Amino acid sequence: PFVPGSTWVYESSDGAERIEIEVLAETRDILGIAATIVRDTVTDEGELVEDTYDWYAQDKAGNVWYLGEDSTEYADGKAVSKHGSCEAGVDGALAGIIMQANPAVGQAYRQEYYKDEAEDLAKVIAVGGSQSITFGDFDEVVTIQEWTPLEPAVVENKFFAPGVGAILEEKVLGEEGRVELVSY
Repeated sequence: PFVPGSTWVYESSDGAERIEIEVLAETRDILGIAATIVRDTVTDEGELVEDTYDWYAQDKAGNVWYLGEDSTEYADGKAVSKHGSCEAGVDGALAGIIMQANPAVGQAYRQEYYKDEAEDLAKVIAVGGSQSITFGDFDEVVTIQEWTPLEPAVVENKFFAPGVGAILEEKVLGEEGRVELVSY
């Protein structure tokens, strides 16, 4: 549900990290597609560490495509890196799918591709489950496992609820941590 003005807030289990996601009213033309712009800001202990503008579009079948991002990393209040920024159709970057229209267990797909910068992959590992988090209880949850060959020892599961979107993220290999939806 990418309605302009929609906002999701997530917090890590230790309370240090906070992620705020807002759907903006503006669009961006990418490959002739009017992409929805979603701003994603990450703070750690109240300090801005990342500010990203992501670009999404939905096709006629209902698949949600990821068309790239303009991401800025911060340290001590100063911009230090644009690592991972890419736009589909520019310098070999390709669009990918973030959510299948009809997810089914076993579907594997590329979420984005920009050689040596952004090579995220995903696989549907569960459909129709239930998940309880502090924000509430959810049914018909889709669980997607994500990884990248750029960090092969790190794997995370993301849980998506109909009508809401991402509700939970758990590191399952290589790192520890949990980030869950606290407001929508």
